Amino acid sequence: MAESFALKTGARIPSIGLGTGLTEPNDVDNAIYAAVKAGYRHIDCAPAYHNEKEIGLALKKLFEEGVVKREDLFITSKLWCGDHAPEDVEEAIGATLKDLQLEFLDLFLIHGPIRIKKGTTMGPENFLPPDIPATWGAMEKLYDSGKARAIGVSNFSCKKLEDLLAIARVPPAVNQVECHLVWQQDKLRKLCQSRGVHLSAFSPLGSPGTSGVNGAGVLRNTIVISVAEKLQKTPAQIALRWGLQMGQSVLPKSSNEARIKENFDIFSWSIPEDLMPAFSDIKQVKLLRGELAVHPLSVYKTFEDLWDGEI
Repeated sequence: MAESFALKTGARIPSIGLGTGLTEPNDVDNAIYAAVKAGYRHIDCAPAYHNEKEIGLALKKLFEEGVVKREDLFITSKLWCGDHAPEDVEEAIGATLKDLQLEFLDLFLIHGPIRIKKGTTMGPENFLPPDIPATWGAMEKLYDSGKARAIGVSNFSCKKLEDLLAIARVPPAVNQVECHLVWQQDKLRKLCQSRGVHLSAFSPLGSPGTSGVNGAGVLRNTIVISVAEKLQKTPAQIALRWGLQMGQSVLPKSSNEARIKENFDIFSWSIPEDLMPAFSDIKQVKLLRGELAVHPLSVYKTFEDLWDGEI
């Protein structure tokens, strides 16, 4: 199994990256340091995680100590929902680059198909109708300038992705979405593969702590546990390895050094082909539904609106 996947830009995205969402600012530097030492080469960031300054300090330390060079790492960040106006997009990446202490990003994503007033929080009084074509035009300029070596989207349904592909001069290289054994995204994966868009999976462990239907999360799923026992691996390793074998990069989040190392140990073995069909029997449920975006005052009145019925 390759340790990276090719993007349509010609660049390669590492197969596994460290997610930094919900990692406390005072924990994130140790998590990044441990991850890079363990072999991770992709760090997934976003202004919405409120820890990019601390990530920047951790990266600076790694570079100064000679642990890695900038060109060894693949750094992703995202455009926040309050910065969708075309005139705000360049300013937004500028703030992120300053916080991360970098000259460019390897990948810059529209964080979601949701727009709010600049400088506000995700509340019903702040929703604006998104204009993805206009926002995307500004993203394309960042790609042209080299500030973002690849551009893409996050949390886009099949319909929203197809709508963007229909008008994009620079097609999105990546769609980063919730994807794991309890929400396998078969339809979206097939669309991405057919259109040359790489699928990158956030919450590949099913967002531990989030309950699914009847409390059936990924790591507690009996099928996952059974395969893990057969292969003498942890349920988390099975979940991540499945993602790689399905052709997607995975972005597990942890600030625990032992788990960070364990999650990276997925390259020297594989799930046998005869065990893979068992995963299709897992009951599917979306764990991260986007509750904050759905409201009578939002352009998305229902979850069906937000996900275009793909839920």
